[in-house]
Amino acid sequence: MLAQQDQDQLLEILEQRFKDNMHLHPEVSWDEVKSKLLESSKKLNVLFRMESTGGEPNVVSFESSSGTFTFVDCIKESPADRRSLCYDEEALESRKKNKPAGSAMAKAKDIGIELLTQEEYKKLQQLGEFDLKTSSWLQTPDHIRKLGGAIFGDRRFDTVFIYHNGAESYYAARGFRGKLIV
Repeated sequence: MLAQQDQDQLLEILEQRFKDNMHLHPEVSWDEVKSKLLESSKKLNVLFRMESTGGEPNVVSFESSSGTFTFVDCIKESPADRRSLCYDEEALESRKKNKPAGSAMAKAKDIGIELLTQEEYKKLQQLGEFDLKTSSWLQTPDHIRKLGGAIFGDRRFDTVFIYHNGAESYYAARGFRGKLIV
């Protein structure tokens, strides 16, 4: 559980970011979001971890039927503290030498978030321009992963691209973005 001082500081950061980026959530009020956040210390802990690993989480959607908000890492480039990772633990174990420090899927699980899907990544890119110099691992369909691959996205030439790589690959400019439903 977060110390009260950390919780207060996190809520201040999230509120300011929320208000500075109203185009991401024009139909949502901060009071609604804050109320929902204060109901769950577990979700606040996850948001704290998203923030502390450089993600700059913000609300990108509200689902009225379930009353849930979706937070996504909205930092311009893939979070620096989440780069140089292969896709998953299976890929990490398959590397015989020059292993990265870990995998995107394991780190996401440790933080308490899920990687974005292709559709979610494309929707995020409609809200702004992200990954102009970096790229982000995305949830990979099982049939691709079973063949040893994984997918990632970026934005170049004012276009969002979804690519593939071996799941065991890792690059200094590739990280991952996550989402949290509150």
